[in-house]
Amino acid sequence: MADEDKVNILVVDDVPEKLLTMEAILEELGQNVVFVDSGREALRRLLYEEFAVILLDVNMPDMDGFETAALIRQRKRSESTPIIFVTAFSDETHAFQGYSLGAVDYILTPVVPAILRAKVSVFVELYQKTQQVRRQAEERAALAIAQAAQASAEEAARRAAFLGEATAALSNSLNLDDTLQSLLRAAVPRLADLAGVTVVESPGQPWRSELAWLEPGNSLPRIRSVGGREGPHDVLRAALERVLDSGVPEQLSGLAITNPFAETPQTELHAALIRPLTARGRILGALTLVMGDSGRAFRAEEVSLADELASRAAVAVDNARLYREIQEGDRRKDEFLAMLGHELRNPLAAIANALEYVQIARDDPSSFRRAGDILARQVQMMARLVDDLLDVSRITRGKIELRKEVVELQAAITRAVATVEPLISARQHELTISMPDRPVRLLADPARLEQILANLLNNAAKYTDPGGRIRLDVEQTEQIAEVHVRDTGVGIPEQLLPRVFDLFMQGDRSLDRAQGGLGIGLTLVRSLVELHGGQVEVSSEGTGRGSEFIVRLPVIVPDTPHSGLARGSRDCEPRSDARRILLIDDNVDLTTTMSALLRLGGHEVAVCCDGPAGIEAATELQPEVILVDIGLPGMNGYEVASRLRQMPLFDRTMLVAVTGYGQADDRRRAREAGFDHHLVKPVFFEALQQLLAGPELAARVQGVVAGAD
Repeated sequence: MADEDKVNILVVDDVPEKLLTMEAILEELGQNVVFVDSGREALRRLLYEEFAVILLDVNMPDMDGFETAALIRQRKRSESTPIIFVTAFSDETHAFQGYSLGAVDYILTPVVPAILRAKVSVFVELYQKTQQVRRQAEERAALAIAQAAQASAEEAARRAAFLGEATAALSNSLNLDDTLQSLLRAAVPRLADLAGVTVVESPGQPWRSELAWLEPGNSLPRIRSVGGREGPHDVLRAALERVLDSGVPEQLSGLAITNPFAETPQTELHAALIRPLTARGRILGALTLVMGDSGRAFRAEEVSLADELASRAAVAVDNARLYREIQEGDRRKDEFLAMLGHELRNPLAAIANALEYVQIARDDPSSFRRAGDILARQVQMMARLVDDLLDVSRITRGKIELRKEVVELQAAITRAVATVEPLISARQHELTISMPDRPVRLLADPARLEQILANLLNNAAKYTDPGGRIRLDVEQTEQIAEVHVRDTGVGIPEQLLPRVFDLFMQGDRSLDRAQGGLGIGLTLVRSLVELHGGQVEVSSEGTGRGSEFIVRLPVIVPDTPHSGLARGSRDCEPRSDARRILLIDDNVDLTTTMSALLRLGGHEVAVCCDGPAGIEAATELQPEVILVDIGLPGMNGYEVASRLRQMPLFDRTMLVAVTGYGQADDRRRAREAGFDHHLVKPVFFEALQQLLAGPELAARVQGVVAGAD
């Protein structure tokens, strides 16, 4: 017998002669017999080795056989090892004690060799069989573990391969429809018998789904688009709507529904998984997987795989939508630039024609009057375009400031109507206005409130055919004023309603550009209304059905004190006092026309084209008003103002910045440099006249320096 096949037999006796006898008796068994002379040594050997049977002497010094057996039984490793007591004591008390300690036999000495060998052989064979069974069990367990590991590895490989293929398919295109179809082809039939991917374009809007399933005899899934209002309203649809609303996944079983779009709709669908598609904290849609004909169920592996696929699909859908938004933004930018060129060229063409007309018909006095009217209208149009662009820039950067005061809504509406009246008259619209008899007072910026109302009326006029109707109604509750602007115009398609207030968004993109505008008016309306603490909404029954805009603004509650707030006033009493004015600007055409207008107003005007010459002229002429361009060559307007303010001679002189730079930071720099006022080009002569005839300048001339604005 090979050494590795031998089993251990432990013999414990303190008498050497007995140990020799045992060795001679047991040698024939051909096993590995271990001899020790004390209980302590036996316990030590049992710590490290296993034994088929233990032959234990009862009467030993220090630790007898019974005590040794008790300690053996207390150890996990040896609690089941057979113990045969070998002793010369034949009384029943000792035998009972031995059996109570778990002994399997109690042999008296002198022993009969054949009997002892036979008994020990039984336990040796039992141990060998036990070890064989243990080895077989371990082998089976190892085989099962290996098979499970192999299956797990194969499943992991299949999972990785599936997800890799799905990811490659999802990332193959940034087109949203292609992405959705790639997702469905990846899911059917690998994960489900039927799959659907649902996308939500924007909150509150109908969602749409793409469905895929295998028809009998086909190897590729059939794909069909389904609108949010299509299909049966069953438990699966209800679950889908819950997931889209909450973002919490759901799993359904025990279903008994059919696919109404299949050629064989009688096929029942019995189980479903619905996983939300979530990216950047937003619910973009949901992935629905359904089991039917195959009889498969969703195991934990499929559920985990569906979760991972939904996670990757959400990223792909989000990327596709971002790409679409970038494309849309780029397209709208290009269209806006084209519109901007169109809108700027139109007034420039009219101005050029007016000037040409004056040159040709210079002997006709009426030609100057007609040309002047044309120039005034076109310049105002261009100024409004530039102002709108600057307002959008300020609002998007949070730089706009409201100058609120107590304003009567009726007066603001009257001024807004006057602004838009030429367009309404030209298109022969019927404008109806209904307002409460009692004043509706708001705490608002009067200019911005007028801009809100004028933009809404202008929008209604542009998109209503000639002869159409426009209606403006004002309604007031206890704390809210509502302004309704309704028209019978072209209406707004349902898909454009959520984006009608977006920057550069317009419904009509035809080349004739009959409506005009840059597509920023409604963006300004929404932003300005929100800055006033209000809300604006739009509704339309569709193309050709007109539209309605509703603005809600908080009103001033009666008896609420508003000390320190001035009431809006548009009246200004001009004064005709002549002033000494110095104009510093390097634009020759501007200085020529501006100085001519000022001289017609009775003022004494001097002109300089750069900063150093302007300072020298100011020192010599001592003007009461100095109009300074900021973008001067050599020395800019800020430096000119700063140097003039360092001279006591100009303490009472009014310094006015006349510039194309109109941002809040430009105004701040102007104040810091010493300017009293900041006017943005084009400066209309009426506004300049009001400044020159105002009380501030009069006070300065009289020796009282009024505070700068």
